Amino acid sequence: MLTRRIALWLVAAVALTAQNGAPQRIVSTAPSITEMLYALGLGDRVVGVTRFCRYPPEAQQKPKIGDYVNPNLEAIAALRPDLVMVQTNPVRLAERLQALHLRTLEVDQQNLAALYNSIHVTGVATGVPARAEQLIGSIQSQLEAVRKRAAALPRRRVMFVVGRAPGRLDGLVVAGKSSFLTEVISVAGGDNIFRDATAAYPEVSLEEVLSRNPDVIIDMGDMGDAGDTGGITDQHRREIVGLWQRMTTISAVKQHQVFAIASEIYLVPGPRVVDAARSLFDMLHPGAPGAGK
Repeated sequence: MLTRRIALWLVAAVALTAQNGAPQRIVSTAPSITEMLYALGLGDRVVGVTRFCRYPPEAQQKPKIGDYVNPNLEAIAALRPDLVMVQTNPVRLAERLQALHLRTLEVDQQNLAALYNSIHVTGVATGVPARAEQLIGSIQSQLEAVRKRAAALPRRRVMFVVGRAPGRLDGLVVAGKSSFLTEVISVAGGDNIFRDATAAYPEVSLEEVLSRNPDVIIDMGDMGDAGDTGGITDQHRREIVGLWQRMTTISAVKQHQVFAIASEIYLVPGPRVVDAARSLFDMLHPGAPGAGK
């Protein structure tokens, strides 16, 4: 199914370029797409982004078209784009844009293979296929370097918390099987303890966490909308770690392996996936050869 979908995307990308040449006015409807376009050297062609597109910093100066779930179709049309790029989503955005006679390209970035394909298809559609292949090769080689360093080290059982009730260990939302984070955790030498959950980001109970007993807890549940623009203070980090310190039977707590973080690199499946893998390696294997690289 995925192979057929990739073939269809590639055909669409070739057709887009053949129709009117390489697009010069591109609207991005997702942070991951924006990061990919800039990584391909196409930042000067980007004329609109979402309010959550914070990286690279210059993207924040572009006109805003709303957000991923509720884009403003009138704002998009007003920018006179010759291409609107859409991430596969449940709100049928591509169809709604096509009804307005706007050229669209829909890409899937749910895992690493899909990410590489999205870069390839985007490169074809925008007339920079060589840059796309170079970017894919760079990401793959850097991830492989992390994987090789981790291969010689003990694997760690990891829980990655992406959401929860503020200041409480309730409503825990974690990375699951279909999240690209599970793959990145594996590259960094970890095993996601919730990799059997079919949802990308399932809600789990504290009782389930206690039962599965992770070696490492990575908690970004308090990030909110701050992302890379707000970071996390040392005081806030201590407060988050303090929440978990009450759970004295969890291995991660006993071994002081609870990390409070706030960065979009773990949630945006784009070129910075390499930064995410390196950061995870440092958390899973502190003091190991290659840590901090």
